[in-house]
Amino acid sequence: MKLILASGSPRRAEVLRNAGFPFETVSTNADEARREGESSDSYVRRLAESKAQAAAARITGEALVIGADTIVEIDGFVLGKPSSAEEAKQMLTRLSGCTHGVLTGLAVIRIPGGEARIEEERTRVTFASMTQKEIEDYVASGEPLDKAGAYAIQGIGGRFVTRVDGCYFNVVGLPLARLYRILRDFGWSGSATS
Repeated sequence: MKLILASGSPRRAEVLRNAGFPFETVSTNADEARREGESSDSYVRRLAESKAQAAAARITGEALVIGADTIVEIDGFVLGKPSSAEEAKQMLTRLSGCTHGVLTGLAVIRIPGGEARIEEERTRVTFASMTQKEIEDYVASGEPLDKAGAYAIQGIGGRFVTRVDGCYFNVVGLPLARLYRILRDFGWSGSATS
């Protein structure tokens, strides 16, 4: 049974590849707008499912389709991907010296049949206090501009993280242990010929 990653994210693909998962990638274009009154949990679960469903509609044969969506939350605010360098600076200023939550919705759909599992993973991340120059230099590197919360823990942004409570891979964008458990529950054995 083949694995399909319904994402164009190089970070999610790298997590799977480094963990020895054989997979193919199908990019999708899901509407990522948050609905009025939608909780963070519901939001990431809905987007993960939407991505997985969009990819599943294009797949033939036996497969498990994986969708994921990640947000950063702090003080009740959701931080997605910054739309500009200025917005990235504002996000990093808010995260500086604080603990925030990283929430990933995870959806796995079996094809054929459409059986689905949709869950979420939450990790708490603490940032060191950052100077304005550190924030400006980090944003100038370009790394924060396509990342939820404007940082990459596996890159330059990792130098500002002082503590991680929960799944590290969740912060990268794909909660690996939870995904592996779900895949096993679906009967996937972990080999290219499963």
